Amino acid sequence: MDIGVFIPINNNGWIISEAAPQYMPTFELNKAVVQKAEGYGLDFALSMIKLHGFGGKTEFWDHGLESFTLMAALASVTSKIRLYASTAVLTLPPAIVARMASTIQDVSGGRFGVNLVSGWHKTEYTQMGLWPGDEHFGKRYDYSTEYVKILKDLWETGESDLKGDYFTMDHCKLSPRPKTPIKLVSAGQSDVGMDFTATYCDFGFCLGDGLNEPTKAAPTAARLMKAAEKTGRDVGAYMLYMVIADDTDEKAMATWQRYVAGADKEALAYLFGRAADDKNADDTSTAKSIANSVSPINFNMGTIVGSYATCARLLDEAAAMPGVKGIMLTFDDFLIGMDKFGQRIQPLMQCRSHVKLAA
Repeated sequence: MDIGVFIPINNNGWIISEAAPQYMPTFELNKAVVQKAEGYGLDFALSMIKLHGFGGKTEFWDHGLESFTLMAALASVTSKIRLYASTAVLTLPPAIVARMASTIQDVSGGRFGVNLVSGWHKTEYTQMGLWPGDEHFGKRYDYSTEYVKILKDLWETGESDLKGDYFTMDHCKLSPRPKTPIKLVSAGQSDVGMDFTATYCDFGFCLGDGLNEPTKAAPTAARLMKAAEKTGRDVGAYMLYMVIADDTDEKAMATWQRYVAGADKEALAYLFGRAADDKNADDTSTAKSIANSVSPINFNMGTIVGSYATCARLLDEAAAMPGVKGIMLTFDDFLIGMDKFGQRIQPLMQCRSHVKLAA
């Protein structure tokens, strides 16, 4: 079972609360997190790309780094862990992303992959004059399909001549090509998003669900499995969970409840407004998952709160769900959280019994 970390590329990580740890994103912070992850035997680290924050008292996600340049830098200070950068497809031409990815694949010695972000947060793109109109909500996976075809053409053959509705390539060249395949991942939660993942990607990131109910997300992994059955490809689900651990269940739950009580309501109101921009989003979409959240301070991702033994048991339950090949973790405090996971939780997990920690 792969375990990875969703690194804090924007301020305050993934908790929209005045009571949660407040911190800025820096290279030094992310380097420390990823090097800890590598030392504890984690398999991958992924950085998102967010280009506009939610404001509020916490200035949530108003401060952020750039994904590809960050992961290129992290590639030079790590040696084993796989690294994924995210491209917001409306912001970077596919031929440039293909070249950047090929370069970082060389820097990393074959440990690099790309997360494809089709875009649901409209303001990220309107601020730069890059939003093609609200029709993009319904066509974003058509756009992403042409995008990924160009990436694959360039990486596999060194040339793309694709003529599509969104891109017109004229014998576009790439050399040198990557020496090893570059993995692709996506995080679309809608049925059309999962069909895209099953057709073109190696893994799909799926939102966990509920508080201390990891198997509540089993239907999400099952939908990705069903989509993969149609394409005949081996595509695994990587489930997303936040872990808040302490010596006892009671201490950990008190921390979580303090975060909930301190919710940044202004930032959440902005988030809900943007999540509602896509008027045609179905109930399985990322936007609807956020808008319908009963506990929105961490984007309705699955939340595991408890003692180290409780967290280990619940993560093993998540790992045992059909179709799940990996788990991606977030924490309230990433440096402390990585140590708690690596030293106190992971040694208790059956699905991680093979891990040998670095000296």
